[in-house]
Amino acid sequence: MTAPEPGFGIYVHWPFCLSKCPYCDFNSHVRDTVDHARWRSALLAEIDHYADRTPDRTVTSIFFGGGTPSLMEPATAAAVIDRIAERWPVAPSLEITLEANPSSVEADRFAALAIAGVNRVSLGVQALDDRSLNFLGRRHNAAEAMAALALAKRNFARVSFDLIYARPEQTVADWRAELTQAIQEGTEHLSVYQLTIEDGTKFATLAARGELAIPDEDTQAALFEMTQDILTDAGMPAYEISNHARPGAECRHNLTYWRYGDYVGVGPGAHGRLNEGGQKLATRAHRAPEIWLERVEAKGHGAHEDVPVTMAERRAELLMMGLRLAEGVARARLREELGADAGELVDPTALKRLVDGGFLAVDDEALRATPAGLQRLNAVLAALLG
Repeated sequence: MTAPEPGFGIYVHWPFCLSKCPYCDFNSHVRDTVDHARWRSALLAEIDHYADRTPDRTVTSIFFGGGTPSLMEPATAAAVIDRIAERWPVAPSLEITLEANPSSVEADRFAALAIAGVNRVSLGVQALDDRSLNFLGRRHNAAEAMAALALAKRNFARVSFDLIYARPEQTVADWRAELTQAIQEGTEHLSVYQLTIEDGTKFATLAARGELAIPDEDTQAALFEMTQDILTDAGMPAYEISNHARPGAECRHNLTYWRYGDYVGVGPGAHGRLNEGGQKLATRAHRAPEIWLERVEAKGHGAHEDVPVTMAERRAELLMMGLRLAEGVARARLREELGADAGELVDPTALKRLVDGGFLAVDDEALRATPAGLQRLNAVLAALLG
């Protein structure tokens, strides 16, 4: 059996936000003013740089991430989409996703963004009650979130939204009610992320002071298991550890990452993976927005020097990404990318122990994490790769 085609994606990073959320460790920045024309020119220049390197690829997806790309002028989104279509062949079913927040400032741009070519939107709702939204530092309330979701469904062919669970004092009953309400909104895709405390965030500071505590591991596990059961019963099974979709509605761009396909990263802090000349190369742009902008204007791109990805690193990345998927890692994909099969890439004793323990399943087609393995994926990967 052949492996699923991973596709070739273009990620475009818009680094600006109206405010910094207390749980966020992404490359996002608050600025009083943004020169949109200057940023538009720089994004187009970096697109040209990567198009010159990969002229024979067919783009299957474009993803505007951030930051808050719904703060981008629709003219910038249109220019980026048009330039990509000018410089590469694009698939007839090209998926163009843009992340958006539900505030009225961004929702007012939905119609213009749809005209620009965006055909899928991912809304950062995060919670469905005002108390939780305030705790998470969001700028919208629950009513605004529902209004933005309704507006998104009128403007875009495909709509997803995010929720964060395992919040302080959240019970299984609370989360069940919230998930039930989310399902009733009728979107094709739902991303549900367990709250984690990331270094360098406001929440990390509060946790270190003992002023913030998330649910214990048993409660987290119960919340995770209930999420799988409820969304599967609703016709939205998990195709990735945190992402649920109706059949055929999976995010194609993210599948490119998880299937370890090639992708271009455009914008400050964006990274990519490119197969060139028989080797896998890691690309990475400078994180600081102003420095990235100056570098692009000086030399046509803001990237650091490419770094070859060793075979050991490729093995680790492929397994780390692919085992997040319900489909797992196709054995054919292992052979394509690494020239070897699963049995040759990992310690057979460790593999047997994980299979016997009920954490991994191996058959003629793929290596997959079981439901128990998904809950302990970091430990499974450590054992598998150690």
